[in-house]
Amino acid sequence: MDLETGVNQNRIKKESWRTILTLAYQSLGVVYGDLSTSPLYVYKSTFAEDITHSESNEEIYGVLSFVFWTLTLVPLLKYVFIVLRADDNGEGGTFALYSLLCRHAKVNSLPSCQLADEELSSYKKDIIRPAPTTFGATLKSTLERYRVLQRFLLVLALLGACMVIGDGILTPALSVFSAVSGIELAIGKEHHKYVEVPLTCVILIALFALQHYGTHRVGFLFAPVVITWLVCISAIGVYNIVQWDRHVYRALSPYYMYKFLKKTQRGGWMSLGGILLCITGSEAMFADLGHFSQLSIQIAFTFMVYPSLILAYMGQAAYLSQHHVIENESYRIGFYVSVPEKLRLPVLVIAILAAVVGSQAIITGTFSIIKQCSSLGCFPRVKIVNTSSKIHGQIYIPEINWTLMLLCLVVTIGFRDTKRMGNASGLAVITVMLVTTCLMSLVIVLCWRKSVLLALCFVIFFGTIEALYFSASLIKFLEGAWVPIAMAFTFMIVMCIWHYGSLKKYEFDVQNKVSVEWLLGLGPSLGIVRVRGIGLIHTELVSGIPAIFSHFVTNLPAFHQVLVFLCVKSVPVPHVKHEERFLVGHIGPREYRMYRCIVRYGYRDAHKDDSEFENDLVCSIAEFIRTGRTGLNVNGEDLRKDFEDLTVVGTPSTHLSGVQLCDDEDVNAELVGPSERKEILSPRVTKPKKRVRFVIPESPKIDRGAQEELRELMEAREAGIAYILGHSYVRAKQGSSLFKKIVINFGFDFLRRNSRPPTYTLNVPHASTLEVGMVYNV
Repeated sequence: MDLETGVNQNRIKKESWRTILTLAYQSLGVVYGDLSTSPLYVYKSTFAEDITHSESNEEIYGVLSFVFWTLTLVPLLKYVFIVLRADDNGEGGTFALYSLLCRHAKVNSLPSCQLADEELSSYKKDIIRPAPTTFGATLKSTLERYRVLQRFLLVLALLGACMVIGDGILTPALSVFSAVSGIELAIGKEHHKYVEVPLTCVILIALFALQHYGTHRVGFLFAPVVITWLVCISAIGVYNIVQWDRHVYRALSPYYMYKFLKKTQRGGWMSLGGILLCITGSEAMFADLGHFSQLSIQIAFTFMVYPSLILAYMGQAAYLSQHHVIENESYRIGFYVSVPEKLRLPVLVIAILAAVVGSQAIITGTFSIIKQCSSLGCFPRVKIVNTSSKIHGQIYIPEINWTLMLLCLVVTIGFRDTKRMGNASGLAVITVMLVTTCLMSLVIVLCWRKSVLLALCFVIFFGTIEALYFSASLIKFLEGAWVPIAMAFTFMIVMCIWHYGSLKKYEFDVQNKVSVEWLLGLGPSLGIVRVRGIGLIHTELVSGIPAIFSHFVTNLPAFHQVLVFLCVKSVPVPHVKHEERFLVGHIGPREYRMYRCIVRYGYRDAHKDDSEFENDLVCSIAEFIRTGRTGLNVNGEDLRKDFEDLTVVGTPSTHLSGVQLCDDEDVNAELVGPSERKEILSPRVTKPKKRVRFVIPESPKIDRGAQEELRELMEAREAGIAYILGHSYVRAKQGSSLFKKIVINFGFDFLRRNSRPPTYTLNVPHASTLEVGMVYNV
């Protein structure tokens, strides 16, 4: 028996390693495509105009030294060994860091947070309050006390997100255009100008058209291309080192950086914007963490990507150190001049394919960051398609995909120059890295509970390096660097307007919600007609009765025999387990047949968009009736407190021992199972088209009241479900400032009309939908 157990454990371990290596293989095609194609344009951008390549080789050796240490310190040391450890339950990116901070200090921007959310298993049970005398406790209390610091933290996270989106526009254009520019050496200077831009546009259109197939398929398709490319540039690098300069490794010494800056001075400092491009795509390692795993990304970079890039840059430097006069002077110092002439055409084809793959990395990261922003209420709702049934993080967003494609084409046609594209891309890349460094310093103190000295060392060391590159990129503002700033400013305005409008709308709901006393004042019959069926009233409130319900009852004094106030909300964790998905409770006494159901999703969870959601919802209410409370006591104090007790209920797929719902025309069919169960059937006089039955466990016994409640719920489900949705018109109230009127009446209203409705994930059938219009004066 022990031997068999050991064999099984070894098999599981082997499968686990097989999975890790498979993910590492896929990550080469998704995460590292952008980083691996940087040799195409780094030297060309660096020597564009600020510095020249002299016969002393001090410039080329200094650039190589800068490239080596930048690659070693930023992607390898900072991201692979430090930042990847700051994952949020396996998820990465700017908003993952922000989510971690929100849970360790109460700085969350979501207004619908509940104490019950902190009981989620993925909420990190290891959160321990820092000792009152420590700096971490002081920092935590300061952040929680001052609203302006909380807003600053949110704006910082949004800035990083906006720059990721800007990078998602600039990097595909730069990578593909740089690869295609090698045609100049193949077809001549006279004709390449008429081929480069059209061919780049065609490739970009094809790239974005492939996105709907999903990361899983694209990863398997693109990974061989990246591996071929890395092997190719490594082999060419080794050939150039052996052929032209075997002592080029000496340039890896930091001393050559000092000599470089001493000789070039201001020109060398300005050229750092080109050297910065060697780490484009590093942030994708962290942003795409949810698509793969920490270990798989570390393995792929450390053992494949990093050594290949170092050899490629050393090989280019070795070639250029012996070739000071280049035949095609207009091409300046590029990647293709260091490629042996007989190999240029096949290398050109591989480079174009690799550039397409490189664009994939940042596009995938952009999808991830948009999903997180939307879930946390900081971006208009968009359609999110989950492209993999096995890996939840792999998504596709049609609206964002086609927007990125159009903007990529505009940048390509507008610039038609790698120098200005590089300036723009470099500023976007380094801004995201600076934001990550700032947030990481807070994570080290608040989440990891490390010494403030360690956090200061981290932010000073990496912040100084990145600030140096940032200043060199910002000085090129008029030469292309204005583009990411303009894009980030536009997206920032959209995010801030949406967040502000959503917050004001929620505050209006809270201030105008109806009390339970008003509900009970209507009497047991509620003074209105109850019709057959279940009425689902969608609301964003997690407590109380929304004003839209009183508005509905006032104009139409009738509603369904079972009423469910449904709230679909996001919580600041990446994933919510199915066992903790639903919070269910009574509103008013049991005989009113009114329930509140809160459906909780993480910011990376896939929302259900099929008919199973209705069954899960009804079964969760039935399970609550079987095991939950009986509702509020009419004579109790809770009525005046407008308080509701909610119970955590899982989905039927995770609670096989709980209540199950069956749609069956033959209600007399026998149920076969390992344990005895009994059925509560709907007693209908005439046989309907579809009969519904609840299959509940034989024990524990339920009282008569619960049986009646279950029977009525079953009859209502059999009659059908109607969705009552609020159609809100948000307007700034009289007396508001002109700025607020513009933001609410025009900005937020435009975004609301052009975004997805709150219930688009529920796949609500039009025949069962009733919209209730209401004006919100905020």
